[in-house]
Parts: sequence; C-alpha cells; structure tokens
Amino acid sequence: MSLPHAILTALLEKPSSGLELTRRFDRSIGYFWPSTHQQIYRELGKLEQAGHIRVLPAAVPARGQKKEYEVLPAGREELSSWVSLAEDPRPVRDPLLLRMRAAAVVGAPGLAGELRRHLALHQGQLAEYLEIEERDFPPERDADEDRLRHLVLRGGIDLETFWSGWLTRAIDELEASGPDAAPDGDTAAGS
Repeated sequence: MSLPHAILTALLEKPSSGLELTRRFDRSIGYFWPSTHQQIYRELGKLEQAGHIRVLPAAVPARGQKKEYEVLPAGREELSSWVSLAEDPRPVRDPLLLRMRAAAVVGAPGLAGELRRHLALHQGQLAEYLEIEERDFPPERDADEDRLRHLVLRGGIDLETFWSGWLTRAIDELEASGPDAAPDGDTAAGS
C-alpha cells in the first residue's frame, strides 16, 4: 500500500507529469522506496480512477502533451489517514545475510570479495547522501517540513554508516580465518 502514498506525497510536494515524477523518485523517494517507472505510471492510473488525483487541465490542448497530475482532497485525506496509522517495523530480509548463513554450511569461497563489493556500494551511497545533506540542508533551513525531510535523509545516512561498519568487520573476520573457511556445522547466528 505504500507506493500510492509515496506518489501522493510527491505530488503534494509538487504537481508533476508522470515523467517528472519518475525522475523525482530516482532522486529522492526512490532512495528508500524504490519503484520502477512502469509501477509509478500504473499507480497513477489507479490513483486517478480512485479519485485521489486528477490531470491538470492544459493551458493549450495539444496531441502528445504530457499529463500533469495534482492531488485532490480525497487523496490528501487518504494520505493523512495513512500517516496516522500504527505500523510495526518489518523484519530485515536481506539476501546477503541469507547467503552468509548458507556459506556457514557450504563454505565461503569468494564471499569476502562479494562483501567488499557491497561495502563499496554502501560507501558510495553514503557519500551521495552526505553530499545531498550538505547541499540541501544548511543549518538555516529549519522549517518543520525541512526537519522531517532531513530526518529521513539522516536515517539513510545512519543505515549506510551501519552497513559500512558491519561489512568492514565482517570482511576483517573472514580474512582473519582464511578466504576459503570450511563449514564447521550450523553455528551461525541464531542456530
């Protein structure tokens, strides 16, 4: 149910065409709620059909003109209701962690290399988030909506910092025990 709410949020921030919306997703909301362009366009149709958004009338109608969407009162009400709901945290579901658990059973050749690749990806994402923070959140930008957006970004920064530190420790431990550590029974976390 969260993709429609992500779209409503983005459209309330700024009415946009589908193309503009997908580009904005790629630069902001998509960092923590990734969606394909196809999913976004499909959801726009559903939101329009549900009466939550509408296509803005064009100043001069023309064939092939891109549609620009805005949120209707029913869409704002839907988003407000959703924001108020209580929702439990979701458990972590990460394929890398599962692969590491499997490596404890079948061996771990090449695992350190994959962990290094993940570390580089997380460090790159962290650098990008820090650049966004420096560019978009100077100390004088302290309106309530800015503080909330900054808190979301800080969550991303903290997650990338966690993963970078955890992966560094995991690589160090794997390399200390040898790159081709043999399985020694089911002793991995939580067995």
